[in-house]
Formats: sequence, structure tokens, C-alpha cells
Amino acid sequence: MDLKQFITIVPDWPKPGVKFKDISTLMNNGEAYRYATDQMVEYAREKQIDLVVGPEARGFIIGCPVAYSLGVGFAPVRKDGKLPRETVKVDYGLEYGKDVLAIHKDAIRPGQRVLITDDLLATGGTIEATIKLVEELGGVVAGIAFLIELSYLDGRDKLDGYDVMTLMSF
Repeated sequence: MDLKQFITIVPDWPKPGVKFKDISTLMNNGEAYRYATDQMVEYAREKQIDLVVGPEARGFIIGCPVAYSLGVGFAPVRKDGKLPRETVKVDYGLEYGKDVLAIHKDAIRPGQRVLITDDLLATGGTIEATIKLVEELGGVVAGIAFLIELSYLDGRDKLDGYDVMTLMSF
């Protein structure tokens, strides 16, 4: 299935010159959303995943159905101050500053094989921070799965040494 046909390109959003890739039109189509999810599940099965981790918020949209299909748990990565129990945190760079991501300290057991999921690989900063959190807790990043890769932003360069799959590239 050609998933690109289900992505809506929104010009000049959120700022002039940006061609935003809107995944809501893919998710709005049950057949396309199921196909994309099934492709990630197939990839994850080969990796013998114990847990799926996804950064907020679209990583939840992608990761939760994958975790459900695999019969494994899902651990959210959130912005600092959004998780109610003890967390580990990591600073990461944004285009115009810094932010902090966090995960519950007990979300991952040492040695667990983790699949990280998100909707989009752009510059790689969010996923790089998510990897650090997983590894700090002793998890093994067995794979990283995205719906979309913006290959012209070279985010994959930050993921050297990790197994990365994307369903479509722009």
C-alpha cells in the first residue's frame, strides 16, 4: 500500500516555508492505519520486543496499537513534570532552545528489548533523547520505527548503530 497518498501536506504550517506532513488523514483511514501498524508489528516481532516506548504525543498514537498487537506493554516518554511518579530525565536540543523529556524510573527493567516508535524522524533530537532514557534504565534499543522520515534533515545520522525502519520517506 502506498501510504504517502494518505499523508496531507499542509503548506506554510506551523510557519512559512514548512510543508507539514499531517498523519491525521492516514489515521482517519482504518485500512491505512491498520496497514501501517501491521508493518511496524511485523518489524517488531522479528526483534523479539518486550516493551514499546514512544515520546508524546504522536509516539503514543503509533506505539500503543503496536504494543497492543504484540501483547506487550507501552511506556510513555513525556515532557518534564507530566509524569506523576519518580522519573529519569534528559535534556535535549530544540531548534530554538532546550527541553526535557522524562520516563518513569520503573518503566523499563534492565535487559528488556525495547522498540521506540514515533510518527516522524526529522532532526533526530527527540528520538536521541528517548534512546538515552531507555539505555539509562538498562533497556536495549532493539529497533526504532517511524511512519515518516524527512531524509533531507539527516536525523538518521544521530541514530547510527541502531536499527531504524521507516514506512515512507520525504
